[in-house]
Amino acid sequence: MHKGFLKAGHLPTLFASFLYFDLSFMVWVLLGPLGVSIAKTLHLDPAHKGLMVATPVLAGAVLRVVLGLLVGRYKPRRVGIGAQITVIAGLIAAWTIGIDSFAATLVLGCVLGLAGASFAVALPMVSAWYGPEHQGTAMGIAGAGNSGTVLAALFAPMLAIAFGWQTVIGLAAIPLIVVLGIFIAAAKDSPNTPAPKPLAAYFALLKEGDCWWLMFFYSVTFGGFVGLASSLTIYFNDAYGLPPVTAGYCTAAVVFAGSMVRPMGGAIADRVGGVRALVVLYAVAACAFATISTGLSTIYLAMPVFIVGMLALGMGNGSVFQLVPQRFKREIGIMTGLVGMSGGVGGFYLASSLGYSKQLTGSYGPGFLMFAMLAALALVGISGVRRRWQTTWGELYSAARI
Repeated sequence: MHKGFLKAGHLPTLFASFLYFDLSFMVWVLLGPLGVSIAKTLHLDPAHKGLMVATPVLAGAVLRVVLGLLVGRYKPRRVGIGAQITVIAGLIAAWTIGIDSFAATLVLGCVLGLAGASFAVALPMVSAWYGPEHQGTAMGIAGAGNSGTVLAALFAPMLAIAFGWQTVIGLAAIPLIVVLGIFIAAAKDSPNTPAPKPLAAYFALLKEGDCWWLMFFYSVTFGGFVGLASSLTIYFNDAYGLPPVTAGYCTAAVVFAGSMVRPMGGAIADRVGGVRALVVLYAVAACAFATISTGLSTIYLAMPVFIVGMLALGMGNGSVFQLVPQRFKREIGIMTGLVGMSGGVGGFYLASSLGYSKQLTGSYGPGFLMFAMLAALALVGISGVRRRWQTTWGELYSAARI
């Protein structure tokens, strides 16, 4: 990070947005690290476990579009405060009432989805403060808030054993309240925030082919990241017989790798171009998850491959969001919602497909193989649009590298 970046934009907003995103993501994937304990209490089969951890991801995908629309009309700060208050109230209500059925976990998952929709608040707020030459770095730092998934994997299984998983749901509201106070005090909307547009103008973006490409590319990178963050504790427990706490630690290690390199992915994309970076990253991800689908015999063999795959996905997240504001700067609010939604849909697919794969075939391998094929398809796609994007975006939309 160079001095020019430190002097650009608004650092308090960048810091507050990171924290807001970080703790929101911690809560968003909470059912995953708690999944072993919840499944034992409620007697859930693999398909139900997969659907349980996938529901917050899908709810977050849908709600990102809603928050994206609200951000475009009412600005990020106000929308972020309202969303966070709603999530806190939902956690406290769930803890007070209690979760005693599979259906109740799905309802809670919908509430947690609103925390996942924080993506549509934090990234447009940061993007509006920074010029095109700093978009990859700024969006990468804000987006590194997905490291909150590490906190969930590290602490939720341990706290569930000590206090019970129902209590952990209530405890999660405490750090959210603290971060909400910081966000209110430090975050500010940029004077360069795009003016509101009619609702029809937002949906007109869906007529743009580039919008759909960016949505697909993010559905693979972020979908893989959040799908694994939600599912790996259950997977490590089931596939390798690891105790819940140990499975959580292994999940935290994998997720930490992916979340910490998101800013690196954005910075590299600023330097070499997001398209060039994604060509390499999709190839690495496809190879990694195809290898995992073969059913590696021990956790010691599986962990390095998972980490390599997650590194590629994490850097890919930063690279995709280096590209989004280059093409859709004025529509960044709704584009963040749309692209973020597609990432959530990808995560829902991966998390639920792993559960159904295990239920139907007795193995998680087919689920991982299908995801590897999606990464390979993304590689073909980014290679196909590469020349057009690099020749037209640079002339028409942006001074940054494509």
